[in-house]
Amino acid sequence: MSLFHFLDERTPLTGRLALSVEYDGTAYCGWQRLKHSPSVQGAVEKALGRVAGTDITIHCSGRTDSGVHATRQIVHFDPPVPRSEKAWVFGGNANLPRDIAIRWIREVPDDFHARFKALARRYRYVILNQPSRPVLERANATWCRDPLDADAMHEAAQVLVGENDFSSFRAAGCQSKTPWRHLHFIEVHRHGPLVVVDIQANAFLHHMVRNIVGALMTVGRGEEGTDYLARLLALKDRTLSDVTAPGSGLHFVDTLYDEVWQLPKEPLGPNLLAFLGEWTGERELPDCRMVDFRRRRQIAPDDKPAP
Repeated sequence: MSLFHFLDERTPLTGRLALSVEYDGTAYCGWQRLKHSPSVQGAVEKALGRVAGTDITIHCSGRTDSGVHATRQIVHFDPPVPRSEKAWVFGGNANLPRDIAIRWIREVPDDFHARFKALARRYRYVILNQPSRPVLERANATWCRDPLDADAMHEAAQVLVGENDFSSFRAAGCQSKTPWRHLHFIEVHRHGPLVVVDIQANAFLHHMVRNIVGALMTVGRGEEGTDYLARLLALKDRTLSDVTAPGSGLHFVDTLYDEVWQLPKEPLGPNLLAFLGEWTGERELPDCRMVDFRRRRQIAPDDKPAP
């Protein structure tokens, strides 16, 4: 697998297109287009629209909150005009601000859907654990000046693995119809001054990752024992839970699809963690109802898969 790919500039791409978008979410209200604030979706649609010469609407694999970053946000759209691979990537990036970039673009079958064909989403939360405030990492990591016990955080988090009611870790304004999610894995590791929370699930509730990390940091500081997450999970009440960790440390690093779609493999971000060396799709997905449902059936976007 290579980081470099020749961009075809002669062959017009037709039919549905999928692309990967990377962005620094610091200056944006989040992914979703809003009238009153700048959004990543709005910026990408505007840039692609300039390449096409007409309006374009895009659909993403998962929305991110204000201040949250992404290194592999998968998007699809139906192009109103044919353009080459190079035209979409170079033209789109030329019209995007410096904190958003298109990484690649591919033709996909017409029944591909960035959100409804996704098997899993993965986030990495980066904590810079040192006495002095960060400078170079200030926009893409959360600073914690108190010593954190990453091993205790990892142990406390394992109770969350599997299919659970995550009511204690969902935002008050969460619009999901159900608090149940299947968490595939959650790992907490220390790499020098960096403490990284790596988490994957079929889907996430609003603020779910940040609320989990907020509770884990309480365990890491020694203010609560390793049974703390189990107690919060059992409460099923957000008002009795812990604080929400800042958005600056959260990175949406992967959306996983069945190999039938043949989407490009790429290193998991952020580049701050490139030394970990993991690429998308390396890990086997667990036995999960939604994964099985979407792999075995070709569903339309309005179908309702298992949670």
